[in-house]
Amino acid sequence: MNAAEMLQQVAADGLLAPDRRVIVLYSGGRDSTCLLDLAARIAGPAAVSALHVNYGLRDGADVDERHGRELCARLGIGLTVQRPGSERAGNMQAWARDVRYAAAAALAADSGAEIATGHTATDQVETILYRLASSPSRRALLGMRQRDGAVIRPLLGFTREETAAYCDERGLGWREDETNELDVYARGRIRAELVPALRRIHPAAEQNVLALARILRDEAAVLDGSVQEILTGRQEIERDRLRELPLALQRLVVQSLADEATDTGLAPGAARRTEEIVALDHGMLDIGNGLRAVVAQQKLRFEKLEG
Repeated sequence: MNAAEMLQQVAADGLLAPDRRVIVLYSGGRDSTCLLDLAARIAGPAAVSALHVNYGLRDGADVDERHGRELCARLGIGLTVQRPGSERAGNMQAWARDVRYAAAAALAADSGAEIATGHTATDQVETILYRLASSPSRRALLGMRQRDGAVIRPLLGFTREETAAYCDERGLGWREDETNELDVYARGRIRAELVPALRRIHPAAEQNVLALARILRDEAAVLDGSVQEILTGRQEIERDRLRELPLALQRLVVQSLADEATDTGLAPGAARRTEEIVALDHGMLDIGNGLRAVVAQQKLRFEKLEG
């Protein structure tokens, strides 16, 4: 696929559109460089801004920032650079992701723009494999969506090799983050070890993972529709009605109610507590993630724990 074909396909998808404001999460790598150029060509430079987070964690961090400033100036795009403080806790990658998205959300709130990430089909495969290994849930196999609220992923149908080819054809340089190739993080091990192993088993392994995810997302839409019919917009369900449902639907209803009770719309692992929850005649059950199931007056609901 050449650059013109990629431009045509991304424009046809409609996630990027002329004069529609968008903030591109720009790391300096091939994927975000490709996305930045496509956004400028489709939406127009005046509608596009870039966000670069300089974490200061790598020797080349300042060089990455300087490269980004030069590219944005060349494309006529405004650039915002964030430098988070040195205080951080927990998982490094999770912290970096939270900082990046929080900064983007703040900018989007001021401008009304959408937030575009450079996730590719290659990232999708790695994400599905990681979630499959770490999270025994239906969502693990669904992967990332092209649109998730204000977040859009225009490159999700293209591979990392295709974004590199686009940049080469367009004469766009990019920066390589050497930490992506290290096996310190789980994503690096998946990229360096698991994906090549799957390719040796079957040359179309990655395409098959993506095809399965597409099929399951279509089926998930049907299942989610069934859950909506059962709940009819309510945030509770009669306990006896829940018990009448097949176990698979019980899990989906429990997960949906638990998700709705959170601030983020996600309550990981709630479905795995379904049999315990359904067994409650009355009372409460803490299910983790700051939630508890409550059965009162023969109805089930979820509520957040105080404090």
